[in-house]
Amino acid sequence: MKNMIGKSVLALSLAGLFASSAFSQGRFDDVEVKSQSVGGSVHMLVGAGGNIGVSAGPDGLLIVDDQYADLADKIAVSLADISKEQTRYVINTHFHGDHTGSNAFFSKHKQATIFAHENVRVRLAAGEDTDPAMLPVVTYDKGVKFHMNGDTVHVFHLASAHTDGDSAVWFEQPDVMHTGDLFFKDWFPFIDLNSGGSVVGYIAAVETLLTMIDNDTKVIPGHGALANKADYVRFLDMIKKTYAYVQAKKMAGMSEDDMVAAGLEDKWKSWSWNFITEERWIRTLYK
Repeated sequence: MKNMIGKSVLALSLAGLFASSAFSQGRFDDVEVKSQSVGGSVHMLVGAGGNIGVSAGPDGLLIVDDQYADLADKIAVSLADISKEQTRYVINTHFHGDHTGSNAFFSKHKQATIFAHENVRVRLAAGEDTDPAMLPVVTYDKGVKFHMNGDTVHVFHLASAHTDGDSAVWFEQPDVMHTGDLFFKDWFPFIDLNSGGSVVGYIAAVETLLTMIDNDTKVIPGHGALANKADYVRFLDMIKKTYAYVQAKKMAGMSEDDMVAAGLEDKWKSWSWNFITEERWIRTLYK
């Protein structure tokens, strides 16, 4: 039951990617933004939308993603409970609204500088009625490093995976990896094929991140509970096996609709959830 509730909440939050601002008003009134200490200077905030990573210390606050605009005040309160220092930097792991919605708030009201891969700025700037304050001010091609709060924070781009502008963030000293949406713990992932994402690129990106962590690394997924390497390996195994299964059926001449009707093997049923159902995952793999 707990897992079902978690999937329903996540589905609601991701549905906000496509909701109108009028509909979104009041949608998050009951959402609580809760913090969890992960290790060293690093914390994790959970609310609605993507998980937020936080580096907190005497040099100020650095946050990874910032969920929805309607949650900005709640996020700020939760950050203040962690540290009274200024929020100096925001890193966007990609352009989706459940990870970038509060950019303008932190830019305008906290004077934070927003960093992201250059494709994130391009895609955000192309949106209708985009507030210029939400756009990344510093963009990069391959990555960037931050040296603050006694830690080295590595930010690096992974190409053509969840989108064409994905970044992951590794907090070196406490050994914490924030994957952005390159990890949906225990759920089929959303791969945005219309925004430069690809299944093959997603697999390659996860494989790259797995080479960078060990059994002691704590992993903050884009969505879901705090995880570890074993959780991430299991996630990759699911993607590879379901991809191979669907592609084999496709090569044998099965149509996409027939593949949806047939479904996946029963062992993968628990990975389905409201936003990425088994059907939607099969159609992603088939394409």
